[in-house]
Amino acid sequence: MASPTYVQIVTTVAERAQAEQIAQQLVERGLAACVQIGGPITSVYRWQGVIETSTEWQCVLKTRADLFAQVEAAIRALHPYEVPEILATPILAGHEPYLRWLDAQLIR
Repeated sequence: MASPTYVQIVTTVAERAQAEQIAQQLVERGLAACVQIGGPITSVYRWQGVIETSTEWQCVLKTRADLFAQVEAAIRALHPYEVPEILATPILAGHEPYLRWLDAQLIR
């Protein structure tokens, strides 16, 4: 099923507890149907001119595209980083029953 209505949003944090707090808040508020927490992962990036290597936890959440601004605001309010990663990728296709379940979990 084609479905640009839905997106996966990814963010990373330094501590598992931070990832769990973000996940819990987004699901409780109906902004995400599901948040998967993975890690620890290793991130290599340039920050303020210096190559950094950090251990992080990754949150991947499923939501509707029209909720992106609310999800972004919620993540920014909870996130400890000065410039958090908040990236959305369209879900181009999905198992129809799963997408119906996903949609039923989200606020209107």
